[in-house]
Amino acid sequence: MDSNSVASPQSVIQMDNIYRIYGSGDVAVKACDNVSLTINAGEYCAIMGQSGAGKTTLMNLIGCLDKPSGGRYALDGTNVSRLGKRQLARIRNRKIGFVFQRYELLSNLTALENVTLPMMYAGMSIHHRRKRATAALSHLGLGNRLDKKPSQLSGGQQQRVAIARAIVNRPVLLLADEPTGALDTQSAKEVIDIFDGLHASGMTIVTVTHSHEVACYSQRIILMRDGKILNGNIKPDNTQAIHQMAAL
Repeated sequence: MDSNSVASPQSVIQMDNIYRIYGSGDVAVKACDNVSLTINAGEYCAIMGQSGAGKTTLMNLIGCLDKPSGGRYALDGTNVSRLGKRQLARIRNRKIGFVFQRYELLSNLTALENVTLPMMYAGMSIHHRRKRATAALSHLGLGNRLDKKPSQLSGGQQQRVAIARAIVNRPVLLLADEPTGALDTQSAKEVIDIFDGLHASGMTIVTVTHSHEVACYSQRIILMRDGKILNGNIKPDNTQAIHQMAAL
């Protein structure tokens, strides 16, 4: 375990010497290179780095969308490193909420129907699905948009639907990939404020972003380069480190 990993009995993410290799032989690429990382319950972290730094690979591994080639990854105390596809799908549904840059809403479903989907996969009754989805959307200011389809919503409203869908199963981890990348300034600020509120309520949040402004709302910035964690504990008020990141 290296200096980027801090042992804690309350860790949501515990990665020890994780690596991911794509291809083989002369064309093998080590997209994630012996990463050790701990993120504790209730932390709000941002992962940054140049294109090709390994951010997406690390996000996919954290989100159980991909499996490591080696190393150990414990998510909320469960070793998920060697789980099969069905087991990983169950873990994702129960433990992780995803927010993507392009919302990833189903165009033929209403806001309410989109938010109920994770609960349907979890086997929850239709009554409880609708009740919980309505509460989540109303909490995010969309109580009067329940029956609207994505095409009838603004970008900011669509992202709020996506956030409601991500949190409706009450996951232990909210994982966001460039959550403000497709939004105007005002909508981006609204999403950041929502994340602040979720963090204040105790949710663990990891966001992958190119935006220094978005990253600076987190508690800790994790900087990647060449598949490695270059610095896993940059404080948002460390202006010297922020300027160094801006030069990357």
